[in-house]
Amino acid sequence: MRTRTPLLAAPALLALFTAAACGGGGGGSEPAAGDGTPVRGGNLRFAISVDSGCIDPQQVGNNDALNIGRQLVDSLTVQSPEDGSVQPWLAQSWEVSPDATTFTFHLRTGATFSDGTPVDAAAVKANLDGIVALGAKASLGSTYLAGYTGTSTPDAQTAVVTFERPSAQFLQATSTMSLGLVSPATTTADPAARCDGSALVGSGPFTVGSYTKDSEVVLDKRTGYDWGPTGSRHTGEAYLDTITYQVVPESSVRTGSLLSRQIDATAGIAAQDLPQFDGDGFWTQRRANPGIPYNFFPNSSRPLFSDVRVRQALSRAIDREQLAAILNPGDVAVTSALSASTPSAPDDADLLVHDPEGAAALLDEAGWSEGADGIRTKDGQRLTFTVTFWQPVSAVLELVQQQLREVGVDLQLKQATVAETNAVQESGDYDVLFYNLTRSDPDVLRTVFAQSARNVAQRPRGAVDDALDQQAATLDAAQRSELVAQASRQLLTEAHSVPLVELSTVIAAREQVHDLQFEGSSRLWFYDAWIQA
Repeated sequence: MRTRTPLLAAPALLALFTAAACGGGGGGSEPAAGDGTPVRGGNLRFAISVDSGCIDPQQVGNNDALNIGRQLVDSLTVQSPEDGSVQPWLAQSWEVSPDATTFTFHLRTGATFSDGTPVDAAAVKANLDGIVALGAKASLGSTYLAGYTGTSTPDAQTAVVTFERPSAQFLQATSTMSLGLVSPATTTADPAARCDGSALVGSGPFTVGSYTKDSEVVLDKRTGYDWGPTGSRHTGEAYLDTITYQVVPESSVRTGSLLSRQIDATAGIAAQDLPQFDGDGFWTQRRANPGIPYNFFPNSSRPLFSDVRVRQALSRAIDREQLAAILNPGDVAVTSALSASTPSAPDDADLLVHDPEGAAALLDEAGWSEGADGIRTKDGQRLTFTVTFWQPVSAVLELVQQQLREVGVDLQLKQATVAETNAVQESGDYDVLFYNLTRSDPDVLRTVFAQSARNVAQRPRGAVDDALDQQAATLDAAQRSELVAQASRQLLTEAHSVPLVELSTVIAAREQVHDLQFEGSSRLWFYDAWIQA
């Protein structure tokens, strides 16, 4: 990888960004083994960066909230973090019809929600019907259930889920916390009461103890829990008595809190601070996040971005190797419209080469001439656009801002709240969207780009929609990979996807914390975690 002098110093970077290594494996130091015998009891204090105002896993979309929700709900299946295979959890086995429209799940017996009701076929039906009823409030789950026609229950332990069109992605979707199961009573409760935890009842190893907005969430161990997923390191109840998620927005405060042992662990340490936790009483572990990397999504319905040359120039002006090198030296740059750790992710690095001269030529061809202040103009209009974002990554976007300025583009940054940013996205009134979406299935491309789903680029229907629709209907792995590769390449060629940098989740913890692990989508398992006295 070539090296460049960074435009921004590394200490300016903020915590949520660390560039992802290729593949899904871990890295970093390991916790001290002690005698290796798990200890029951204790409270694990875990710092999170953002409180989205909701802890219902069926309604939230950001990683901090989903990490909380994962501990509260079980899923029909579990996805292996090692090889991406889908394995049993609440469903002991299943069959998928050849056309991927019918999924028959055979449920284990004995599992219950914390209100005592059984986890049975009727509960599965209530959940899937309820997620559809939530509509846009179920920001992720509703996309996984596109085309859902219903669930039949031939007996108490059999749930038959049907779709009006093929949905090959659904099996992996059943492993996510976004389709995690809550009690039938919760499915009909007020969504706000579910968000604040007062009406949120799951079947998971922990229950909601308390939730104080913008301060902390406390989860309590559930007595009698005994149906952990395939791959768990123990059976029975969780080891921890409680988990306290403390909301700590400032990166420097999270670093200081871990160094001083005021917290036990976090996934929110800035890249430049991580070396402090590599040994000497601490450990770190990294896993690349699958799905859509951090992207610019130009709104092609805007006059500016209806010109493919402008979108392409935007992509060529970005130095992705520089971003990766600054965020975490030694990592590689993003190589496709999917993060490299996503199953079936192709390698389209040749379409993502930094080419400022080529960017300038495209803008010249499109009629944008350099102005007196270096910013290009056309017909009296400056070449400027605005990105609204909520993530605490302004320093990273300022680096991209400088890269674009070098070719005459004026990028304006507007940091807002989560709610304000979501409102902008839902309105469709934006120049460029900025976000990532974690999911360990290539169908995440359809979720974000297809006309039948979010279509965040507001692009007209084209061949990419055909490829995305066909991969959603294909169970053959090789054929599906080829269709995904076609879609990725076209999205990049037409610059509807302008990937910036991949994301990794990095756990930093005291050496007394053991077996805090990643699940298949690089979110965290606390079920096996324990604290050494």
